[in-house]
Amino acid sequence: MNTQDWIDKGYDLLISIGPKLIAAFLIWLIGNFVIKVLLKGVKRLMNKSNYDDSLQKFLINLIRWGLKVILIVIVLTTVGIATTSFAAILASIGLAIGLALQGSLGNFAGGVLIMIFKPFKIGDLIEAQGEIGVVKEIEIFTTKLTGLSNKEIILPNGNLSNGTIVNYTSEGTRRVDLIFGIGYDEDIKKAKEVFMSVIKAHPKVLTSITPTVDVMELADSSVNFAVRPWCKTEDYWDVYFGITENTKIALDEAGIEIPYPHQVEIKKEA
Repeated sequence: MNTQDWIDKGYDLLISIGPKLIAAFLIWLIGNFVIKVLLKGVKRLMNKSNYDDSLQKFLINLIRWGLKVILIVIVLTTVGIATTSFAAILASIGLAIGLALQGSLGNFAGGVLIMIFKPFKIGDLIEAQGEIGVVKEIEIFTTKLTGLSNKEIILPNGNLSNGTIVNYTSEGTRRVDLIFGIGYDEDIKKAKEVFMSVIKAHPKVLTSITPTVDVMELADSSVNFAVRPWCKTEDYWDVYFGITENTKIALDEAGIEIPYPHQVEIKKEA
């Protein structure tokens, strides 16, 4: 076969396939444009319906990839590739990938469940899988938290959706549990008055919920009190540390002995 024959074959092939390639290219361009327009429209509808940011991102990504797959199938069909055999190949590949990535599929399903039932949203302080942090981002396979020491924590959605989740933000208020002790020779009623005065003096303690001060236990070297004020979730640590410091100062000023060595433990809560 000489050069002219190759040129003739190439010309015939171009004549037969060229229009299909051009059509496929145009369909790809137009399809991507239509997908962008549709996604913008969906996003506007979500904004009007007050969808939270995490759900918006999840659904937009899901719709984008779904439309992309449909567009690719249309382009391949336009070129002349049999989509039935292509679908069979994809199914086989999908089965192999599914068996290899069962954990990832579980994480995907977990992400869907989180989006549907909404146990938390971006900005909530949660405790799950032994970690505590503020929800930074909810993705298809993982959820990212910002830890209390500003570290990034990445949790797989499969385990997250199947485990216990404590949401400290959803109710809007939190009880601050503190434990303080006084000596056995001290006046219990006077001590309770001191604890209550410290609570009432703190500007971020809620007055709408009654705080409690009760004798919790008679320990080896101290009478321990459970001191429990309430505050807004975002004020938790200000109240926690503020009342701890102010209580020590107030007890000293009132002449009430705090046992030393100090055997009173302050409950550590996020």
